[in-house]
Amino acid sequence: MSDTRGIIKCIIWDLDNTLWKGTLLEDENVLLREGIDEIIKNLDGRGILQSIASKNDYDTAMQKLAEFGLEEYFIYPEIHWNSKVQSVKKIATAINIGLNSIAFIDDQPVELDEVNYCLPEVTCIHASEIARVLDMPIMNPRFMNEDLKNRRHLYLTDIKRKQAEEEFVGSKEEFLASLDMVLTIFPAEEKDLQRVEELTVRTNQLNSTGYSYSYEALKHFLKSDDHQLLMVQLHDKYGDYGRIGLALLECNDCLWTIKLLLMSCRVMSRGVGTVLLNHIMRSAKNNGVRLQAEFVPNDRNRMMNITYHFAGFTKIGEQDNVEIMQHNLDPIPAFPDYIDVRVH
Repeated sequence: MSDTRGIIKCIIWDLDNTLWKGTLLEDENVLLREGIDEIIKNLDGRGILQSIASKNDYDTAMQKLAEFGLEEYFIYPEIHWNSKVQSVKKIATAINIGLNSIAFIDDQPVELDEVNYCLPEVTCIHASEIARVLDMPIMNPRFMNEDLKNRRHLYLTDIKRKQAEEEFVGSKEEFLASLDMVLTIFPAEEKDLQRVEELTVRTNQLNSTGYSYSYEALKHFLKSDDHQLLMVQLHDKYGDYGRIGLALLECNDCLWTIKLLLMSCRVMSRGVGTVLLNHIMRSAKNNGVRLQAEFVPNDRNRMMNITYHFAGFTKIGEQDNVEIMQHNLDPIPAFPDYIDVRVH
């Protein structure tokens, strides 16, 4: 089994002789692997997404999953005769997560070897180890919360949004306006800290510094007079996105510094990061302080760098590989018309 760098966000299952015993196209009466339905449901309750990469007939396989009552647990299934390497890559792109957050389970060593060779970031697990999956540390988030338990439903709602966007006739701004989005910005409370810790650990692409904070450290910031911990929640006509972003500010008498700004990848195209920055800029100006931000560039957070520059931040220096960016707070862009921003 290959190494991974973090908690698994998605498991991609093979079907024949992995999820069930036997080969479906040779015997339509295949039986589920013992205990597999409980494993799938348990992982789902932990907020681990699940998908399929199987060389099979799509309609036949999906019908069999429906017969077993498991069809709803798999998003973006790739069931065809093409390479499983390509299937894994397509699923990662569709979900918008890094390959190092994916585990691939198969009974065929040649399939595991090919994925391991071409996509070394992926954690490869042989089907013989399935009984151990629930006990693997990489499959066990530190905390459980409602956002985790609802993750699959949140992604299923996102699929509906994507379908609606593909069918929409008009500009991107017109589509966003049609969503009736409401963005709420509020100070975090202790009940939010489990979700905050999870976001700092799991979010890579839209993370300004890559910093992750423990529950204990976050609790300290919450009680500190020198820090603000802000959270963002988004809702639209399709439902709730959940708590999808946060900012950690270090607040001195003359200077505020954004130590961490991050957003869930699911809202990358909604402009939420820019809206949160605009709110922070307004707050800093109203309090008569300068505003800076720390940014640690890496090969995955380029979009967050673009977000800062688009909002009007400029680099003024660098210290220990940390870029220091600053905004002169004039002008401060208005909130976009397509979103209703509410500050608590």
